[in-house]
This record gives sequence, structure tokens and C-alpha cells, in this order.
Amino acid sequence: MGEQKQRMLAGELYRDNDPELVAERQRAQRLCDEFNRTGPEATGRRTELLGDLLGTLGEGSWIMPRFQCDYGYLIEIGANSFLNYDAILLDCAPITIGDDCSIGPRCQLLTALHPMEEHEKRRQRWESAAPIRIGNNAWFGGGVIVCPGVTIGDDVVVGAGSVVTRDLPDRVFAAGNPARVIRQL
Repeated sequence: MGEQKQRMLAGELYRDNDPELVAERQRAQRLCDEFNRTGPEATGRRTELLGDLLGTLGEGSWIMPRFQCDYGYLIEIGANSFLNYDAILLDCAPITIGDDCSIGPRCQLLTALHPMEEHEKRRQRWESAAPIRIGNNAWFGGGVIVCPGVTIGDDVVVGAGSVVTRDLPDRVFAAGNPARVIRQL
């Protein structure tokens, strides 16, 4: 494993143009492209491709095309979970989705970060990443965006179009930009 990949996995600043990381993203893109071209009757092939792409795909879980990710192997999806059309998971850090989750269409789970204060490093394309964890039985409406480093508890509902910028505790309904807890569930 090269230095840049080690740095990425450690949550440190790294360069995404490293040949090892580029090759891993190209592999993921090829698998995503093939998955996205499958027809609706090709459920077995879809499952096979996702098995090759993802770190874990729990029993009874499925993803609808169009699906995009950076690496794939950093994504763990529990049992009986569902990602609807047009999901984008930027997995430069681990993304963990629990059991029995429903992720609405066009949701984005984004682990990538860029230096805010260090303008020259940003110009040179240095980046870092922070993991996302989604507990069991979460339900996201369409277009939800989850930002780097966020943990979402069990039994959480996030309203459509929300931008989740900070952790959400168990059993709440949250919505808005930035998302805030509206009520307990």
C-alpha cells in the first residue's frame, strides 16, 4: 500500500492523483458503469457486481441504478437496506449503512474534505476524508446530503432535501439546511 492511500485511510491530507488511488477509482468506475447498464431483470448480475465493488452488501439489500462511488471497498451496507436511484457515495473514508435502511433517490453521502484555511494546499488538490455512519432503520427522503464525519443514529428519519452537517441522535426526525432535529420519534 502506497503512502497516499495510507494517508487517505488514516484521515490525513493526501493527493488523489496518486497512481494507486487513480487505478482503484477506475476499477470502481468500471464496475459502477457495468452495474448501471444492467437491465431490471438482471438482479443476480447486479448483486454479483455489487459484491465485487462494495466492502459489504448485507443479505436482502439492493441498490437501484444509477449508482456512483469512488472506491467501493470502503462502503459497508447492512441487511435489508435499500438505496434508490442516483445514489452518490464518495467513499474516501468508510461509509457504514446499517440494517433496514431506506435511502431515497439522489441522496449523497460525501466523506471528502478539502483544506479551508490552507489555500495553497487546496489549489494543489490536497484533500482528506472523514467517515459517515448511518445506524439501523434510518430513512432518508429524496435528495438528502450527508457531510463528512457525520454519524446518524438508529431509527432516524431525515426529510427530503436536507443537508446533514452534524451528528443526529437515535429516534429523531430531522430536516432543513442545515438539518436540525424537528422532533423525537
